[in-house]
Amino acid sequence: MHLSFTPMRRDDALTLTCEGETLYFNGVALDLSAIADGACLAASDLGCDWLAGDVCRTGGALHVSVILPHGARAPQQTLFPAPVTVVADGPVPLPPYDLPPDPGPEV
Repeated sequence: MHLSFTPMRRDDALTLTCEGETLYFNGVALDLSAIADGACLAASDLGCDWLAGDVCRTGGALHVSVILPHGARAPQQTLFPAPVTVVADGPVPLPPYDLPPDPGPEV
């Protein structure tokens, strides 16, 4: 499964887990196994608010664009995320939501 990310400033965070051809967005399952090779389904038809575009299967592999929420101080790796190829079940590593708070000047 090939995942690309669309960064978006949001107050909610995301956890993403993959099990076969099912993605879990914050624990809510989205089964993509019914998408046939060469077919695409519109994100709006799949009922998942975390999808940033159509979900397609090409050459047997699913291609999914996911909204990547981030905070006001997101690091570069979150603002310009690299695509991920998922090869095993389990949690999908995501870039950090935000940078740690600035401790401010020492007094």
